[in-house]
Amino acid sequence: MANHKSALKRSRSSNTKRLHNRYYARTTRNAVKKLRATTDKGEAQEKLPKVVALVDKLAKKSIIHKNKASNLKSKLMRHINQL
Repeated sequence: MANHKSALKRSRSSNTKRLHNRYYARTTRNAVKKLRATTDKGEAQEKLPKVVALVDKLAKKSIIHKNKASNLKSKLMRHINQL
């Protein structure tokens, strides 16, 4: 356990950020799963910009790696084009 005042604060803020990051990562993963499960091309094209924006936001904040974001977007676009 942390002993210094600054270490205690760092522990609190780290925990808060971790929960925040987990929430947004989980929300994005659910959005990606829903998009992949979509079989209607029109509906999928409607959802794509929102999902791509979520993925880009995670990459910008270093919650996921920028290459992972790029791979996700690429696979989603390939999926939609194959519908």
